[in-house]
Amino acid sequence: MRAIGIYGASGHGKVVADIAKLCDYQKIIFIDDAKEGLPTLEEFQKRYNYPIAWGIGDNETRRQKAPLIEHFATLIHPNAVVAESARIGEGSVVMAGAVINPDATVGAHTIINTGAVVEHDCLIGDFVHIAPNCALAGGVQVGDATFIGIGSNVIQNVHIGSEVLVGAGSVVLEDIDNGLIAYGVPAKVRGKRTLR
Repeated sequence: MRAIGIYGASGHGKVVADIAKLCDYQKIIFIDDAKEGLPTLEEFQKRYNYPIAWGIGDNETRRQKAPLIEHFATLIHPNAVVAESARIGEGSVVMAGAVINPDATVGAHTIINTGAVVEHDCLIGDFVHIAPNCALAGGVQVGDATFIGIGSNVIQNVHIGSEVLVGAGSVVLEDIDNGLIAYGVPAKVRGKRTLR
């Protein structure tokens, strides 16, 4: 019997658990350090030797917790389209309807959410979250721990730095430096990001 732990039991975790079922995991155990009745990460790893998939959408939380996890599952929804030459990093999750085209690279512990499109030759860093229905044109680069909000579009060859927040529905037409907040049509820098 294939078994897996899902770290995070919120709505995002439920979606990831559904993907795990579709990927033939028969036993799924939710892990949550804050919900009574569920094992903490420490308790789970003492008891089981199962791989763990991320059920946590927040980039910074994933980045802080990753060193504590012994081994990860990478999950790709059966209805996602991933080109043969695309590369998906350890611990990443690719959700239903997502498209990752030739020679795109998705880093470790990254979420490519429902219906997102990552075009050819994109380079996506670690601990990134590309929200539902985003479209990244060819050659886009996205740095580590960046969040691109739901329904945003990024034109070809744009470079978005690390720890950037792109607001929902934005249209990104030019590069965005590290640690900034940008949103709008077209997206403009609106401030600096403060992480926990």
